[in-house]
Order: sequence, then C-alpha cells, then structure tokens
Amino acid sequence: MTLPPKPPSRANKVSFFQYIKLFRQDILSAQPARLYRAWMAEFRTLFFRSYMINQPELINTVLRERPDDFPKSDRIKEGLAPLLGNSVFVTNGEVWKAQRRIIDPAFEGGRLREIYPAIWDAAVAAVARLSEKAGQGPVEMEGVTSHVAADVIFRTLFSIPIENQVAAKVFSEFKDYQRSQPIVNIAALLPLPKWMPRFFNKRTRETARNIRGLIAQLTYQRLEDIKAGTAPDDLATKIMTTPDPETGKCFTPDEMVDQVAIFFLAGHETSASALGWALYLLATNPEMQDRVAAEASEVIDPEVPYFSAVSKLRLTRDVFREAMRLYPPVPMMVRENTCPVQFRGRDIRKGAQIVISPWHLHRHERLWDRPDEFDPDRWQTKAGKASMREAYIPFSAGSRVCPGSGFAMIEGPLILGMLVRALRFESVETPPVMPIAHLTVRSKDGIWLKVTLRHGEKLPK
Repeated sequence: MTLPPKPPSRANKVSFFQYIKLFRQDILSAQPARLYRAWMAEFRTLFFRSYMINQPELINTVLRERPDDFPKSDRIKEGLAPLLGNSVFVTNGEVWKAQRRIIDPAFEGGRLREIYPAIWDAAVAAVARLSEKAGQGPVEMEGVTSHVAADVIFRTLFSIPIENQVAAKVFSEFKDYQRSQPIVNIAALLPLPKWMPRFFNKRTRETARNIRGLIAQLTYQRLEDIKAGTAPDDLATKIMTTPDPETGKCFTPDEMVDQVAIFFLAGHETSASALGWALYLLATNPEMQDRVAAEASEVIDPEVPYFSAVSKLRLTRDVFREAMRLYPPVPMMVRENTCPVQFRGRDIRKGAQIVISPWHLHRHERLWDRPDEFDPDRWQTKAGKASMREAYIPFSAGSRVCPGSGFAMIEGPLILGMLVRALRFESVETPPVMPIAHLTVRSKDGIWLKVTLRHGEKLPK
C-alpha cells in the first residue's frame, strides 16, 4: 500500500537559528521524527522553554480539566493580529468567556437545521462549477474547496452567495493573505516588547486591512438592516442581536468585525483544507471512492435538501474524519502555563509554552493502529473508537472546542458526498502532493486531480 504523503522530519539536533528558519518555512517538517512516539518533549531556547505533550492524560489536563491555568499563548496572536484583532480565537479569560456566551447559541443544533439549506445551495453550486471543468485536464482542488467553503460562510453568515461583489472581494483578498502570512512570525519566537514593530510584510498588512474593511462594510450594513427590521435570520443577525446573558451587552460593530474575521478564517480555511485532502485521499483510493459514491447516490436526493441525509452519510463522514486525522487543518495549538506544574516528573515553570500538536497526536505510533495509513473503516472498530476518544482533536477539546465543529461535520460530509456522487476524481503524477503548514495544512504545490462526470448521475438543482 502506498502511504499518503507525509513531510520529511528534520535532524534531531539543529541550532536555534536553523530551527527558526525551518519553523517559518513549515512547522511540520521542522520537527524531529521522535515526536511521533514521544509522550512529551522539551525544547529549550535562549528565550523560552516549550513542551510538546502527546500523552492523552496531559492533554486532558490542559484542555479539559484546567483550561484557565493554560490559556492560549499570546505568541499565536502575534502572527494573526493584523487580521483577527481581538476575536474569540485569540482572547483569554473573562473577555473570551463573554464572547463565547454570545457566539455559542448561534451554533446550537436547531440553528444548524435552519441553515442547512444554505449549505446545500453552496454544495449544489460547487458541483455545477466543477462539472463544467470535467474532462478538461487536471484541476487544482484546493482552489475548488476554498471556493465552496467560502461560499458556505457567506451564505450562512450573511445570506449572500460568493458571487456577491463584496463576498468575492473578501475571498480574493484572503487567498493572497493565507499565502503571504507564515503561521508564526518572528515575534512569536522572540520576546519582543509590545512597543516594537511586529515585522509583518507589506502584502500581509495590506490584505488584512482590505479584508477587515470589506467585512466592516457587510457588518455595518447588517446593523442598519437589523435596525430597520429587514435583516434575514442568519448567523450574523443571530450573533449581533444576542446579548451576553450575564451582562446584557451585545457585540459592538467593531467587535463584530473581529468575530466575522475569525468565522471566515476558521470556517473557510479549515473546511477547505479538510475537503481538499479528503478528495485527494479518495482519488488515490478508487475503491473507497466508489463506496462513497454509492452511499451518496443512495442517500442524497439531488433535488430535495433533506437534513436527515447527513446522518445517513456514515462512510462519507468517516472519510472526512480520516482526512482530518491524517491532515488536521490546524496542526498545532499553543497554551501558556500560568502556574508551576509537574508533567511526567518534570517541573514546568510559569510562562512555559505547552504545545499540543494534532498533527503528531493523530499519527502517534503508540495511540493509533497503522497511523500513517488511510483507512476510513477504522472508525467503526473498537480500537479506532478508543483512539478517537483519546487522541483525536481536530477541533480542539474542552471549553475551547471550536463552536463550529457541529457545523463542519454537516458541511464537510455533505459537500464531499455531493461532489463524489456526481464526479469521479483521479490522481495525477505531477505536481507531487506534499503537506505544508500555512494558516492551515495545505499542499505545497496544490492538489491537482483529474475530474470526470460519473455516467448516469443526475446533477443536483
């Protein structure tokens, strides 16, 4: 069996400055191979110490049992500040808790059923766009999945398709941003004072400013629609009109711009990454692809958006899960220790960085059977279910679990099923596929696949 592509690991020992260079190029290949077996690893630099933890009990302590003692590290905020401002992704403490009290109700189960038709419409549009390219040579799939994921965000958040002029501009600017901005900038690795400039390149600053300006345009227009009583009942309206149950305060328009920025980043980039890898894995495993196509043809009525169809896409959902296991969209999370603690007999000082890596956890040789193999059927085995409970966190875990995780597990399998039901995907030899971490895990030179129509299948309307 040919294993899915995996980045090469670096040498066990490199200098600090070599590590910085490798880290800024790609955090995945900057790590040594021993991390796929280690329960914990310590990294010492001149400026800080960090500890990667892979032991499930330690991860449980940090994410579930004592999240307030291990808040998100400000080092992650350093690289994303131009775009995300003070959004829920980067805040901590009481500010974060107040933000989540407003945001979480928008993603409750009943709300997901209400926005399902918008997800369906985006999936239908994606099938139509890709069908026009079928049989015309290899297609770069990350662009395709980014397009449909962004379409889902605009339809569910603001009730507009991506063809809307402002939505199209946001999407275009974000494509530039996610390639121009490394996942970690120099201020995340060095203890720079707050007054010192953060060395963002000119293109990163420009695209972030443009994106936030366009989002502000949509947000302020929605505020006017809410005041006029003409706003649609979508996610933006729900979030903007939901008061904090403890303080009674709603998001200000400027605060809402911060939140919309992270909704777009988290909901668009992560879903696009997972969908792209899922299609690649099916293209390189044609028998599994045919099984998914058969399931989708049986379950999905191409003319009626039944919400119940999602629960019946069991194999398709397992393929999507397996894609996020092998290629977790967010490969690493960083927390900061705020009080002395002992992990595995080592004293962890206050201020140490605690790194939790879904990339390594999901491929850990002690926690998964055949960790580097693509096997969607593992999720229905006893061993696979045990590993999922202990070592599977594509959406994080505990109180900071992604509020859109339920949203993603509806969106991903539905779009994947509808695409594979109508189209056949085949791998091509060049360019080779190799994962690399930008804002999410993408392929270094894109994911190019041959696309053809499946005979006899009726396209959705």
